[in-house]
Amino acid sequence: MNCCFTDLRNKEVINKLDGSRLGCVCDVEFDTLSGQVGVLVIFGRSKLFGTASEDVRVAWSDIEVIGEDTILVSYTAPQTYNRAKKKSSVEAFFK
Repeated sequence: MNCCFTDLRNKEVINKLDGSRLGCVCDVEFDTLSGQVGVLVIFGRSKLFGTASEDVRVAWSDIEVIGEDTILVSYTAPQTYNRAKKKSSVEAFFK
């Protein structure tokens, strides 16, 4: 099956590991030296007050199946660094 970039933009991306809907493909990154597709980019979901989460970047090697309407991927979200919460003086007093 041949597929154009415009065809990819209309396909919904589903994570096979947990069944979650990641969104639709909005962009593709190519390696200009080798001419191969490296990453599918999916816009982050909109949140309250117009803010958006980070874009999802799925490596080409994580793609399992490209079907007529959907793309199945095995995607694990990267670990985010959580800053240690600083204790307030009130919390320290009651401990």
